Amino acid sequence: MRAWQIPELGNPWEKLTIVQTDLPALQKGSVRISVEATDLNFADILQCQGTYQVKLAPPFTPGMTAAGTVIEASVDSPLNVGDRVVGPTLDIFGGYAEQAIVLSEQCQLLPEHVSTHTAAAMDITYTTAWFALHQRGQLKAGETVLVLAGAGGVGSAAIQLAKCNGCWVIAAAGSAEKAATCIALGADEAIDYRNQSLFHRVKELTDGRGVDVIYDPVGGEHFDTARRLLAWEGRLLVIGFASGDIPSAPANHALVKNYSVVGVHMGGYRGRDSKPFEVCYRELYQMLLEEKISPLVDQTIGFTDLPQALLRLANRGTQGRVVFDPKQ
Repeated sequence: MRAWQIPELGNPWEKLTIVQTDLPALQKGSVRISVEATDLNFADILQCQGTYQVKLAPPFTPGMTAAGTVIEASVDSPLNVGDRVVGPTLDIFGGYAEQAIVLSEQCQLLPEHVSTHTAAAMDITYTTAWFALHQRGQLKAGETVLVLAGAGGVGSAAIQLAKCNGCWVIAAAGSAEKAATCIALGADEAIDYRNQSLFHRVKELTDGRGVDVIYDPVGGEHFDTARRLLAWEGRLLVIGFASGDIPSAPANHALVKNYSVVGVHMGGYRGRDSKPFEVCYRELYQMLLEEKISPLVDQTIGFTDLPQALLRLANRGTQGRVVFDPKQ
């Protein structure tokens, strides 16, 4: 089969190489799938560069999740050949390939109304947003939520889920075009923080009170601005560091304003506690069926388009999700 492989750590748009390879024999509780869709994640870029919290030694095929059809199942797997699934890929055998291996217990069997492309576009973004807002953030209806990088993958998901929960949402994005996308996604207000003051605009919109919950996948300088916008007993949800800078919060500021800085590592629940995933996927797929949410897909790319698409993602040139389809 064809697969993209990183032979040494570095920028994936420079280092990725197409190879012909075979997947290993299936271990217990695993399935081999014919990959139909894999979503491009900023975390894949970090993993290729060697800076992600979960490190892989090259050579490896990136692509943290994949959706497709089961073509082989281990004897103890509850899944069957022909089942359509989505799930995290196994170790070094990622989703940027024609086939991938996923663990049965971490897969989600797709309902008939959910396509593999939609499942891939939703899998990390919407589960991350769900775990952040509900499992970690304890979001309540009527609260005010500030979503940073609102036109990105995890940001666009957070806007939709917060609105479904009855919250008032301010989204921030890096251009007027992306701010308009946030409004189209359902945000009540949108701020172009390259041309507007994020701090002063949020204060203005909230009559000086600030916001109850901040959803931050960016880090860097925006984290410092964001924490000063938290209302009393607010929660700052740390999703990731797309800016490349890992910030820190002075403990005395958290004490004075009585706010919480809450880490969100959705993948860390796998192997520890599967129950939240059952609730998460059930709710997400029901909202999808009821057309309350719809993943924003910027582009679907073919096999050979991957390196340039990752470069575009790294340069903040995408909105929502980019989906890799190896059959195109």
